[in-house]
Amino acid sequence: MIALIAVIVFISTMLLSGAALYQLLLRKTVLMERLERLFPEHKLRKKKLVESGTWAYKLSKIGERVKLPEREHSKYAKYLVAAGFRRESVQVFLGAKILLAALLPVLYLFLVAARQNGISNESLLAMAACAISGYLAPSYWLQMKKRARQRLIFHTLPDILDLMTVCVEAGLSMDAALIRTTETPQFDKDPLAKEIRIVSMETRAGKPRVESLRDMAERTMVDDVRSFTSMLAQTEKFGTSLSQAMRTFSDSLRTKRRQIAEEAAAKTTIKMIFPLILFVFPALLVVILGPAMIQVSRIFK
Repeated sequence: MIALIAVIVFISTMLLSGAALYQLLLRKTVLMERLERLFPEHKLRKKKLVESGTWAYKLSKIGERVKLPEREHSKYAKYLVAAGFRRESVQVFLGAKILLAALLPVLYLFLVAARQNGISNESLLAMAACAISGYLAPSYWLQMKKRARQRLIFHTLPDILDLMTVCVEAGLSMDAALIRTTETPQFDKDPLAKEIRIVSMETRAGKPRVESLRDMAERTMVDDVRSFTSMLAQTEKFGTSLSQAMRTFSDSLRTKRRQIAEEAAAKTTIKMIFPLILFVFPALLVVILGPAMIQVSRIFK
């Protein structure tokens, strides 16, 4: 009975606190309402990004209530684009952070704290830890997705450069080589090929190729793509051989990839020490010294 009363008091306090915070922080000002009435098409475009009734739509509605500084909002948008998502999905991402931060403490309260006699200080600390973990978990997941996509782009870049080099040496222009590279079935679902398709569409629309490639480097946030863009810009500026420059850059990328693999292989020796000490050596000691200890114990009986 005491646990039920504590749960009811906690939920009532959370609801009252949420209502007070909504009235103080998330309420739209008169100026914001007037601006939304002046630009209704922007609001309609945002609503069309996700279908109504889905989880993404619900999370986006929650995320729209979060007012972050422009710097934080831009950082999350860049990370989402680098991970392969649309820039407008930042509202869904923020909604997931808020939902997990509120859901995990409630789950802990019902599953663990409700079985105890009241809510102790340890339970409050655990609920605070659950809230912090729920808020940080989407950011950790986003970092993992971004790094995995960047790693895949880094490993695919030399192969795409080789194909582009063959196309350029066969007489195709740079724009035609970019289009021909993305049409290869090998790179059909590759993230770098998708970015190159965007570059090709922007170039067809009249945007300068170097500027489109720089935007691609900013979207992917991969240093080697930035180097590739700078190499193409310098090649067009000074009139050097494009195929030779791409072949040299591709060889340097393969050398870098091999060095990274050798470095990872050299680290395995140190990483194997801890599993050996914790799991292998105790088992060996039991197997080797176990019979000897039994014999010694029999002698002293």
